[in-house]
Amino acid sequence: MGDDHILKGITLRLFAVACLATMSALIKLAEARGAGLVETMFHRQLWAVPLVTAWVAAGPGLGSIRTQRFGAHVSRTAVGLTGMIFTFGAVLLLPLAEAVTFQFTVPIFATILGAVLLGEPTGWHRWGAVVVGFLGVLIVTQPWSAHVPLFGAVVGLLAALFVAIVAILLRQIGKTEATGTTVFWFSVLSVPVLAIPYAFQFRPHDPATWGILVGIGLIGGVGQLALTGSVRHAPVSAVVPMDYSSLIWGTLYGWAIFGMWPSGWTWLGAPVIIASGLYIVWRERKRGVGPAVTSAEMEPV
Repeated sequence: MGDDHILKGITLRLFAVACLATMSALIKLAEARGAGLVETMFHRQLWAVPLVTAWVAAGPGLGSIRTQRFGAHVSRTAVGLTGMIFTFGAVLLLPLAEAVTFQFTVPIFATILGAVLLGEPTGWHRWGAVVVGFLGVLIVTQPWSAHVPLFGAVVGLLAALFVAIVAILLRQIGKTEATGTTVFWFSVLSVPVLAIPYAFQFRPHDPATWGILVGIGLIGGVGQLALTGSVRHAPVSAVVPMDYSSLIWGTLYGWAIFGMWPSGWTWLGAPVIIASGLYIVWRERKRGVGPAVTSAEMEPV
């Protein structure tokens, strides 16, 4: 794989992270303007559908969405929507930088799930990284103080847990289904499920708020496609470190839009969590068993 391709993959990854961070800022902004959780989730999925459909049509073709594993896509959608509740909830409950930091625990949860559910061999190196990662979480949350709302921290960690669960499900589905197929069915199946509760919570908004809701879906969809494209051009191990640039975006958006600046504890704990995740990725690559599951490998919410 040439340097030009790797550079293109890294560039796409940085662009994807910026898009998804922008989506998170828009979710928080929409909530401040009166939009609820279900409403933002519905628009996230609704406006991504035409983008994903066009992407599949331009690539492998719409014929590729045929599947013999419809039940697996339904299960993936159920777990994915549950995870989306926690992911969006963390964005709404926490400052953006802290919400982003909790997402960095995905490789930690993936290691635990791989060992417990899949029976993957996990040596002391990775278990040590898990312990260090959770020490980083304790530094960020300061559970003995009111630094971070405890409920928000729990929601943030549950969001990361479900990202890891979905990524493991996608590994299983990916043995027979193309990436475009799983992305398409998740987007399409989510819309009617979310439309039911949304119908009971529908409320009018001003044009700016409607624009923000549409932007959540479009920017999130573009970020999703860029994320997928990045691993076509570069190894996962090369692009994973780019994911941590989301902390920069979360900090900038939190300060510029919401007047929130991460505390010193977040700046101290985040590098510990990041180091833990990167070590897990490096360790699995060294062992030759494939890269660790990261938030970058799943279809982002």
